[in-house]
This record gives sequence, structure tokens and C-alpha cells, in this order.
Amino acid sequence: MMQLLYIIAFLSLSIKSQVFLPIEISDRKDISKLKLSEIGAFGLVRKPRLNIPEHLHTGIDIKRPNKNFSDEPIFPIAKGKVISVRNDGPYANIIIEHEFDNLKFWTLYEHISGIKVKVNDFVNPNSAIARFMNKEELNKNGWQFDHFHLEVLKVKPMPLKPIKDYPERFFKSYSLVCYNDHDLNKYYYNPLEFFQKHIK
Repeated sequence: MMQLLYIIAFLSLSIKSQVFLPIEISDRKDISKLKLSEIGAFGLVRKPRLNIPEHLHTGIDIKRPNKNFSDEPIFPIAKGKVISVRNDGPYANIIIEHEFDNLKFWTLYEHISGIKVKVNDFVNPNSAIARFMNKEELNKNGWQFDHFHLEVLKVKPMPLKPIKDYPERFFKSYSLVCYNDHDLNKYYYNPLEFFQKHIK
């Protein structure tokens, strides 16, 4: 009986701690299948542009895994609770709070469309939360958005007061205030290193 309890406890722990890649591929634990855009690596210097100073790239830009330009799904990397949704054009995003094995972290999914969740929803890695932009949206917003941006945060995102245009946007990330490696490592995990450590 005691042995059975140990097995159940072990299996429960294993289930809780599962992390998956956020895209639809045959093996969502095969990190080698994850493809990034040309300038999509973590920590790259992003040049200044209008009203945005030079900063470091705080996540990874994940390329579309298939030739599906209508409804290519995006999944959460782990179980969690949605704490913020921005649902407007190319900068639409979802922020999810996660906790397992005494580790609390947050993930952000940006440049997404077809958002399927709202604030306070509980999500799991087997159910899509959004999709990549389709051809019509890419033609409108620009093909530079043919990817989605994933961040894994060590620190709770910055709180925002929701406004009429963004009634469910309660948080934003630190993506435009990371000017050096110290800032980057204070707020963020490198998503690829996070996957290597937690995908089992």
C-alpha cells in the first residue's frame, strides 16, 4: 500500500511539472524542432526605432512550424492561469501565471491572433490559447509578424490599470526596459534554457 502511495505521489509530481513546446508538432518535447526567426534569439540587441530605445530581446521569436496559414495553433507551455489579455492587432498578447515544483513563473505570447481565452481562465498545454496570424492578417500587419514572441519571466509582470480599449490588459512585461545583461537576467529566463531544464 505504501509503495502504491509513493507511485501515485511521484506520478502527480511528474504531471504537475510537465512543460511542453508551445507549437503543434509530432513531439512537443523535441526542442530540436523549435525554429526561430533570423533575429529571434534571446538577448539580441534590438536597434532603436520611433519612440522605442535600443534594448535587448527578452524572449524568442518562434517560426510557424507548418504551412498552415489559416489556424496554426499556439499552446501554453504548462498549466496556469491567464492574468492578462491584450487583443488588438499585431501586438496582441496573453500573459499566464504558472507554478509547480515550488517554481513560480510567467509566460507571455505576443504577435498572436484568434485569442481563445480570457482573464482568470485556467489553461493547460493540450488546449490552444491562440493561433499564428493568418495570411489576411499578415498582409494587413506585415509579414515580419509571421512568428510569435515567447517570454518566460522570473518576476511578476508590471501591473497596469485597464482602459476602455484594453479591458483585460492588467499587466505588461519588461520587454522595453532591458538595456543590459543584468536587466535581462533579473527579469527573464532564456526560454531555450528553460525548456532544456524542464522538458523531461
